[in-house]
Amino acid sequence: VDAKLALEASSQPPIRLITVGSGDAQVQIGNETVMFRHEEKFHRPCAVGFLVDDDTPDDQIRRTAAKINALQFERVGQKLAVNVVAVRQKNDAVRFAKVVGLIAGLTPLGLVLMSSDTVALRAALETVKGRNPLIYKVNSDNLQGIAQLAKEFKVPVVVGSDGLEQSAALTQELNLAGVQDIMIEVSGKSLSENIMTLTQIRRQALKRSHRALGYPAFIVVSQDDPYDQVIDAATYIVKYAGMVIIKGVEAWQALSILTLRQNIYTDPQRPLQIEPKLYPIGAVTKSSPVLVTTNFSLSYFTVLGEVEASRVPAYILSVDTEGMSVLTAWAAEKFTPERIALAMNKFEVAAAVAHRRLIIPGYVAVLSGDLQEQSGWEIVVGPKEAAGLPGFLRNTPS
Repeated sequence: VDAKLALEASSQPPIRLITVGSGDAQVQIGNETVMFRHEEKFHRPCAVGFLVDDDTPDDQIRRTAAKINALQFERVGQKLAVNVVAVRQKNDAVRFAKVVGLIAGLTPLGLVLMSSDTVALRAALETVKGRNPLIYKVNSDNLQGIAQLAKEFKVPVVVGSDGLEQSAALTQELNLAGVQDIMIEVSGKSLSENIMTLTQIRRQALKRSHRALGYPAFIVVSQDDPYDQVIDAATYIVKYAGMVIIKGVEAWQALSILTLRQNIYTDPQRPLQIEPKLYPIGAVTKSSPVLVTTNFSLSYFTVLGEVEASRVPAYILSVDTEGMSVLTAWAAEKFTPERIALAMNKFEVAAAVAHRRLIIPGYVAVLSGDLQEQSGWEIVVGPKEAAGLPGFLRNTPS
């Protein structure tokens, strides 16, 4: 048996993959392989959640849940959304279970059950069977009771302690009790101390193969100020947190955090990019203008937003620059007259419009002469900044 367990442990990833939630709202965290993003990439984005206390009136809980459900955004062609709602016990077991059930009925997001009371946790788990919530938290006093609940309901748990040695001891005890899906809490200290702890957990798991610390980190932001909450949450996302819980549910808070998370969990060796092709924007006609840009997502969607704001139907030709922005691609010789002319032919721009005018970004006006020779089209130099496109398009004759 010991040999089997040792073999299974050696085949496990250095940081265990943990699943919270169910269905389309399921979120997976962990299974990371590197300390630094440039070494490869970070694989599974940190889960972001919000705190609801069970002593909050039901009407306010409903309003909060509605705000949380609305925290969905689109940025550079990707959907950004929050992941979990944490319900914290401040009342008796009956009220806790009722609020957990209320939240479960109001949102499909994953749930975190924040209680150390096994009676309250059992009642809540019965209420949300099949939702695969995360139990917070295990300590030396309730370990056996929560371990039993975790096995019975097949749910992951969070270990809470005063230090990494105690956390490691608790995860080992849970393993012996048959619980494998674990997160390690990091909280209750200053921002800098928490960062050091998060870094140490990651280092011990990846560099020293410390199995007892090979789990994603869980952290509750303790700040009350809404701006400090965002700053702390962003810092923890950058430095290895697997799940971050904050109190504020404002759209600006969520968008700030989710935008940062999107950037951190993008492959640094493969920039966000879209499919190179000719995109019709609006009710285009044969006289619609044609603009050219790169296939870097941020460049394309910035141009797209301004074209839509102009209310002038137009075509956007996205040239394959391997995901580089306009100036970067030009400097790297990926956005050249030859490449642009090739894209024009490949995507049959001439068949889409009756005119022969192409609008290029103002920052690469130097390309105009060669591009005119390569393509045979009249090259019109557009504004340097995308923000100038609405006025430019409205004042450019068809």
